[in-house]
Amino acid sequence: MATKRNYAREEKYEDSPKQVKMREARNKARKEYEAKHGNLPSTEDVDHIKPLSKKGKPLALSNLRAVSESANRSFARGKKGQLVSQVSKKERAQSRSK
Repeated sequence: MATKRNYAREEKYEDSPKQVKMREARNKARKEYEAKHGNLPSTEDVDHIKPLSKKGKPLALSNLRAVSESANRSFARGKKGQLVSQVSKKERAQSRSK
């Protein structure tokens, strides 16, 4: 059975200083990308090729690309609907060798 959505908790999370800072970085990256490549439709997102969580450069134009919002906001799934690992093969090999 589905649980009720806790909007108050979501709002508190979205207003946390860390999330505000990340949202500002995303907005700034979109503005930088659009200044160089022209305006994007609302159905397109600016994606960081190397994620910020993996020390990608937030405003480097070489690290930004336009992708559909559905592709940017979804997680890879296997044939049976299970989540596919978000860890690259290279990172997996490095963690095994430690």
